[in-house]
Amino acid sequence: MKRWQNKVAESRYTQPSAILLGTAVWLLAGLVAHQWWIQFACFVLTTWILTELNNSHALIRIFSRLVSSAFVLVFCSASFLFASLPGAIFQLCFISSLYTFFNGYQDKESAGWTFYTFLLLSLGSTATADGLLLVPVYWLLMAVTLNSFSRKTFVASWLGLLLPYATWSAGILLLNEGDFTPLAEHLGLTETSAWGQLITRGDLMQMMPVYTSLSLSQILCFALTVALSLTGVIHFVRKSTHDKIRTRQIFYSMMVVNGYATLLLIAMPSHIDTMLRLMILTASPLIGHFLALTSTKITNIAFFVILGVTALLTVFNLWTL
Repeated sequence: MKRWQNKVAESRYTQPSAILLGTAVWLLAGLVAHQWWIQFACFVLTTWILTELNNSHALIRIFSRLVSSAFVLVFCSASFLFASLPGAIFQLCFISSLYTFFNGYQDKESAGWTFYTFLLLSLGSTATADGLLLVPVYWLLMAVTLNSFSRKTFVASWLGLLLPYATWSAGILLLNEGDFTPLAEHLGLTETSAWGQLITRGDLMQMMPVYTSLSLSQILCFALTVALSLTGVIHFVRKSTHDKIRTRQIFYSMMVVNGYATLLLIAMPSHIDTMLRLMILTASPLIGHFLALTSTKITNIAFFVILGVTALLTVFNLWTL
């Protein structure tokens, strides 16, 4: 006898239902009134790429659309993220970079996939410079989990990273008379920025986290995402022997990115717009794996608790938006 969590996990109606609910939340949050069409398009494309990521790499070894459905429901509980256009662009570029990143698994000759991965990451960083913080983690994962790091792929990664900024610099020289101030401001390298004051004055106080800048809605969404991530990580570590080695390495990679984003958010709470997106995107496969591949009374209860808490948080954030 299948439990409710398994019926939902294996149903072909789960993803369409989640998308309809997500669209309703966007409309209630002010999609039409605020003209968030580009942000909504990025949200839809992100959902589609997550579905393709699940299909291409067999993240869940049974038919299930819970990876993308989990993303839709958890992301829509954080409706304060809807308005940010840079965040939406970065989110789309990040999930696209993950798709190409995993295609280079155990291929030290995959200069093409590596170039596209870092090009997408760099393009996302032109919307918000936070994207550059992921570069060392990607290199680490190439060496440790994906086993794709080589001199050729390292050079390809630099070419992908530099291309958008080389184009931007050329545009500045041609159209902005060599004034690189906008680029410096974007990268946070001006004297008035936190990094600038640390470099020029050694002012560490400018780098200290300020948690009072976070709202109750943001704190609650962060706590929910951390709880879902930990649940998914514990489940996967315990049951990972049932998955193929490739699948394990992909999940371990997402765990590393998730943990890294969590630490960055704790250290830099003002960057919640980008870091929470990273956490939700990397937590979705973990929670999807947990709900789709377990079938006990406790996990069935957990399924309803997750749905209930997510629904309550969605209503609360819509009410306080």
